[in-house]
Amino acid sequence: MKEIQAYLDAEVKARNCADELCSQRPDPLMVARGSMDQHHSLTCALFAYGSAKAIVSFLSSLDHDLIDADEESLRQRLEGRYYRFQTSEDIIQWFITLKALKESGGAEAVFMQGYSNGLLEGVTSLISTLYDINPYRSKGYEFLIGKPISSSAKASAMKRWMMYLRWMVRHNELDMGLWRGVCASDLIMPLDTHTFNVSRRLGLLERSVCDMRAALELTKTLKRFDPHDPLKYDFALYRIGQEKQLDADCGTISSLK
Repeated sequence: MKEIQAYLDAEVKARNCADELCSQRPDPLMVARGSMDQHHSLTCALFAYGSAKAIVSFLSSLDHDLIDADEESLRQRLEGRYYRFQTSEDIIQWFITLKALKESGGAEAVFMQGYSNGLLEGVTSLISTLYDINPYRSKGYEFLIGKPISSSAKASAMKRWMMYLRWMVRHNELDMGLWRGVCASDLIMPLDTHTFNVSRRLGLLERSVCDMRAALELTKTLKRFDPHDPLKYDFALYRIGQEKQLDADCGTISSLK
């Protein structure tokens, strides 16, 4: 494991720079950092599914001031707009919901109400509040927000929500650190296909299903490398998978194990 840690530490150091977020290597974080706003960042995180290029293209088309627009203005400006599973109405309703969340005290305040009982309870508090403040429902809208977490043993990996928390809590050249009062050691790995596959190949993760239990297992493993900030390895693991770095160097895996 010492060799794997050294490998990952080098990757973290190399990628913790502004140049890592660019048009050649698109990532939704580059759009979120353009506003440095917790609510616009939530939009960027929840729409972050699909190809990175398509995500960034869609997010870049959304003006920051949509968060404060009234419904009539939203309907005029977002008419005909859609993204994968979300229809134009889903997107309009999302911004109606987001405005209500901001006016009710904001995402951080709502998260902190549940966080006293744990990170997943904080996420559930936010998700439940989003549904409470807007009765609108559709498959695309509910896919966007996700489901409240009733049990970590039965939950999905909640990748987009865990990524949002990483952005909000950690502070470096990539993550924004806009929130205070949440410990980086409490964060859970945002587990997507790239991170899951790379972690399995490096022997960091045994679980064969990409779900919350796997995210918790990987987080626990990475705490052996850094108990205070295990998610510092997230972006590096993601990029290694996205860029097929292990495939390019077939000897890397065997030499590290």
